[in-house]
Amino acid sequence: MNLLQYKNSDINGIKLHVVTTEKFKTNSITLKVRGKLEEETVSFRGILPYVLQSGTKDLPTNGEIRRKLEDLYGATFFVDVSKKGDYHVMSFTIDIANEKYLSNQSSLLNDALSLIASIWQNPFLENGAFSAKHVETQKRTQIQRIQSINDDKLKFANQRLVEEMFKDEPYALLANGKTEDVNSITAESLYKYYEKALQQDLIDLYIIGDVAFDQCKQLVEENFRNTTSESLSVETEKAKPIETPNEVIEEQKLNQAKLHIGYTTEISIKDPDYFALQVFNGLYGGFSHSKLFINVREKNSLAYYAASRFESHKSILMVMSGIASENYEKATTIIAEQLEEMKKGNFTEEEIAQTKLVIKNSLLESMDTAYGIIETLFNDQAAGNERPIEDWIPAIEKVTKDEIVAVANKIQLHTTYFLKGQEGA
Repeated sequence: MNLLQYKNSDINGIKLHVVTTEKFKTNSITLKVRGKLEEETVSFRGILPYVLQSGTKDLPTNGEIRRKLEDLYGATFFVDVSKKGDYHVMSFTIDIANEKYLSNQSSLLNDALSLIASIWQNPFLENGAFSAKHVETQKRTQIQRIQSINDDKLKFANQRLVEEMFKDEPYALLANGKTEDVNSITAESLYKYYEKALQQDLIDLYIIGDVAFDQCKQLVEENFRNTTSESLSVETEKAKPIETPNEVIEEQKLNQAKLHIGYTTEISIKDPDYFALQVFNGLYGGFSHSKLFINVREKNSLAYYAASRFESHKSILMVMSGIASENYEKATTIIAEQLEEMKKGNFTEEEIAQTKLVIKNSLLESMDTAYGIIETLFNDQAAGNERPIEDWIPAIEKVTKDEIVAVANKIQLHTTYFLKGQEGA
């Protein structure tokens, strides 16, 4: 099955990834910049892409950048920060019309690559550092982003679970940084960190659309200079099982309590049983036909929602459910029972086939958007894999019941986090 026409190449310190497809009327370009996730730099890195998008050498204000995007037939541009295993990732994305579909055959692809290169490599500077005004503006917004997690109790509970599972480890950190550290950032200190990132970071550039690989390669060579002088290497560590599981109970004023449970899997995206883990997760809590959904939510009416997902780099599985506070004991018992059922192999070949079909359709659906293609390719790339996407569906289809049971028996409870409603709330 030929899912993607995909090629890559190393150019000027950048790994270029090109997917040629006529599926989209637009071209999508994403620059992924990876550094080490660590407490000393997380707040610098969390705010850096937002400061960089505030102005370039040739377009000194965000307003001028926005006007440039309008000139490019209403192109859209956004930045983001995230964690990928023990990497801290900055993303810069621009979506533009494909010039082939315009009556005016302008050089939109070149203009877009030139803009994204300028934002990363030629920022607006004042007195040899970033603009103090830009930095102060973005600091206020960044602190709001960090604090907004308190308003989304599902995200809050998830972050608290991660913090408890990875105490004193970088993975416990929020990708956006820490409020107290953001407050102390200056235009000078941030620029000093940026200069270090330019030299050290791993850079992947994804171009998706009706484009030619050789043309993309030439345009990248023309627009990006090589700034890399050091070789960064980050080996993501798997979460380690513990002998005595943790239980953490906290209270807040809320209507719906959050029960989030973390397990170690000992399996990462690099391991041969990764595909069996995918099928396990689908059967256990990943889909609407899974054991958690049917038994916790439907049969026993204990949860408003109940689902599981796995983090493919840190080797953890998380169960998330929204429950009434008084149902804590019942819900944790039934969730544990469903895992035991999986370990015993109490599921049918029909359920396995249904799960494989849903996973296959989910993968094919992700290939229907440029964003989905980029994230799927990058997830593999960040793990150091070169596994073709074409191999994924056959690998899923080959998973056996015995392999799923073997995966289930590797999974160990690590931490139960319960955010319950206060009495009378």
